[in-house]
Amino acid sequence: MTAPQQHKYLLTEDEMPTSWYNLIPDLPAPPPPPLHPATHEPIGPEALAPLFPMALIEQEVSAERYIPIPEAVQDIYRLWRPSPLFRARNLERALGTPARIYYKYEGVSPAGSHKPNTSVPQVYYNVQEGVRRITTETGAGQWGTALAFACSLFGVECEIWQVGASYDQKPYRRLMMEAFGGLVHRSPSALTESGKAILATDEHHPGSLGIAISEAVEVAAQDPTTRYALGSVLNHVLLHQTVIGEEALLQLAKAGEDRIDLVVGCTGGGSNFAGLSFPILREKLAGRFDPEIRAVEPASCPTLTRGTYAYDFGDTAGLTPLMKMHTLGHSFVPDPIHAGGLRYHGMSPLISHVYELGLMTAKAVPQTECFEAGVLFARTEGILPAPEPTHALAETIREARQCAETGEEKVIVTALCGHGHFDLAAYDAYLNGRMVDEETPDERFAPSLAELPTI
Repeated sequence: MTAPQQHKYLLTEDEMPTSWYNLIPDLPAPPPPPLHPATHEPIGPEALAPLFPMALIEQEVSAERYIPIPEAVQDIYRLWRPSPLFRARNLERALGTPARIYYKYEGVSPAGSHKPNTSVPQVYYNVQEGVRRITTETGAGQWGTALAFACSLFGVECEIWQVGASYDQKPYRRLMMEAFGGLVHRSPSALTESGKAILATDEHHPGSLGIAISEAVEVAAQDPTTRYALGSVLNHVLLHQTVIGEEALLQLAKAGEDRIDLVVGCTGGGSNFAGLSFPILREKLAGRFDPEIRAVEPASCPTLTRGTYAYDFGDTAGLTPLMKMHTLGHSFVPDPIHAGGLRYHGMSPLISHVYELGLMTAKAVPQTECFEAGVLFARTEGILPAPEPTHALAETIREARQCAETGEEKVIVTALCGHGHFDLAAYDAYLNGRMVDEETPDERFAPSLAELPTI
């Protein structure tokens, strides 16, 4: 009798990572430091203290390769971790490809995405310093949901500015945040000076992550009892997500794979991509694997593929330190595409640095191709993906089809960072022919790039 094909590779709770992995010590050159926006001098921990607890600031600048995960955080992780690794055998058959496609599924978390991997430790460290209120921004709503969930566990107030386009498109994501106890505002709002300035130019402004960050930072900075939490971009956020890649390496070994040829992840701010790829990049740098590591971004918000590598603000109003990153300019407002979590003007400084070192590649994909991939994935693998990971799926499908032509048996690993159960309006637009791909000529980015700070 033929043995049944295995689709799912699981770990026990005893096999969960007990440390987060910090890529920085293994890189051939350190990343450029953040700068004070006025003096252009490297900032110290004191500059971040009004926004973040000291434990997170220490992680942000740490040179330690491994940072232990507190037991209280591990205990909450056990609600959904370890997450499963699947082999996409049905998708492989539909594509007629000899490639072996694996996806690490983070939609099993209470928030339906990878975001609780960092929201839980961020709230934990804030509570350790006595913080009882946290502000944040959210694009598609996945980060806001994750932070509201984590705050509910620790009894912390959570106030969220949701990007206007997503607020309008995804009312059920807002309701989920509110069910977890979050207070949600449409951004730009009339509650902050930065929001009011934007509304003065357009009362129906679609918003952006940069604007929502400005509002959340403004409120936190004015209240000594309040702190701010960021769902992507910064080093400590990427650090927390490395549990994804650490687990994936163990699961791929259980699947009998002794190599990885291609790692594919979607990128907005970069945390999901880093979570999967950084532990694999460690193995690449050590000579144990030699995969290509590829980021995939929206064609209408192409920070890596068409942005400038320069110092820029992380928010629209210029309230944050200057970070060297691939950016389209802090005043850039992306088109209101359905992948709201990828509508950010900049890319994680650490991922930008890795890209500049030539350790990864990047591609941009239009949204209709992404949703085509999402529908095919749903009809073969049974999971409706969030719009964000459909970018990685679209690129994975391109590669698998190429393998079908060449006969190459590539091992492809991707991250399905969340489900699309609250994104049905986007699938409705795609399935009924109302979704279009926005044109993004260079002139679209020129005004915001012209406003980059002169360093």
